[in-house]
Amino acid sequence: MSVVIVGAGLAGANVAETLRQRGYDGEVVIYGVEEHLPYERPPLSKAVLLGDKEADSAFVHDEAWWREHDIDVRTGVEVQTIDLAGRRVVTSAGEQPYEWLVLATGSEPRRLRLADEAGRPVHYLRTVEDSLALKESLTSDARVHIIGAGWIGLEVASAARAAGAAVTVHESADLPLLAVLGPEVAQHFADLHRSHGVDLRLGTSVTADDLAEADLVVVGIGAAPRTALAEAAGLDVDNGVLVDELLRTSDDHVLAVGDIANEQHPVLGRRVRVEHWDNAIEQGKAAAATILGAAEPYDRMPYFFTDQYDLGMEYFGHTGPDGYDRVITRGDFSGPFRAWWVRDDTVVAAMQANDWDASDEMRASVGQAPPAE
Repeated sequence: MSVVIVGAGLAGANVAETLRQRGYDGEVVIYGVEEHLPYERPPLSKAVLLGDKEADSAFVHDEAWWREHDIDVRTGVEVQTIDLAGRRVVTSAGEQPYEWLVLATGSEPRRLRLADEAGRPVHYLRTVEDSLALKESLTSDARVHIIGAGWIGLEVASAARAAGAAVTVHESADLPLLAVLGPEVAQHFADLHRSHGVDLRLGTSVTADDLAEADLVVVGIGAAPRTALAEAAGLDVDNGVLVDELLRTSDDHVLAVGDIANEQHPVLGRRVRVEHWDNAIEQGKAAAATILGAAEPYDRMPYFFTDQYDLGMEYFGHTGPDGYDRVITRGDFSGPFRAWWVRDDTVVAAMQANDWDASDEMRASVGQAPPAE
């Protein structure tokens, strides 16, 4: 039996690694369009961008590990088409049959024409090369304009201020991270960045005149799932590749994991697509279990983390389209801090900031009755 994995990122790497851990001894082939072995992306906007770690630290395993575990990682190869009926993929280097196909093609940054045409150096952050190029540009005399106050934008702002650069962040919403955290907690992130000297311009649209002030521009306005390959093959696609609780697509021999997987979540009771590190790891493991015949529904709650300045934060759960009734907070945002988002007297999401002993407790609180206010 041959397992072919399209996408040499963290999700694809965890499919392959888990197959070997669970005793699978058949052929495993990973295709990646980049010239690198599988690596993690969070360090690219955190430790690597800050200069605290080298880019090599982001790699999942070295070349010897993949060779020792008989996993064929083919870098710099594009999968061009999928033949579902013939169970084969056609690549830039030839054809490859499969019994199981796993799509882990990830996502790509959304581009902004206004920035691309502004006449200033423009950076998007997705690859190792992107991170290293941006790091070189973050100097003490640089005027950095960041478009988008999401996780990437705010982490880049933190790294740029650490380098001594002048930083302006443009965000159309009234607060950074508003859609994720709501105004009760998002305000704390606005205060955090302003306290570190960031010119935070909220509730406005960026203009060409704004960017004329910049030495470089960073665009962080979200990412789009890479679904063109799946769609062309005839798989069901809607804001990602549609999968069930076992990560199976509309074809019985094709799975999808990571950023592109729009899963029917067995606990949340709705579809959810998650673009975060933890999801890539755990869905990779779950897909391997499905391939090996184990009925192990992927029911893990969404999780993400961020590091900005001296703040470290973890968030568990998902408020979803139904939102929340209220937020319960404890502590001060400058020190140990906790927050719970509550709907119908049930915790739907929880976070801790600089309170690392609370991680397990906060994760376990999702789905439970809220703490006393």
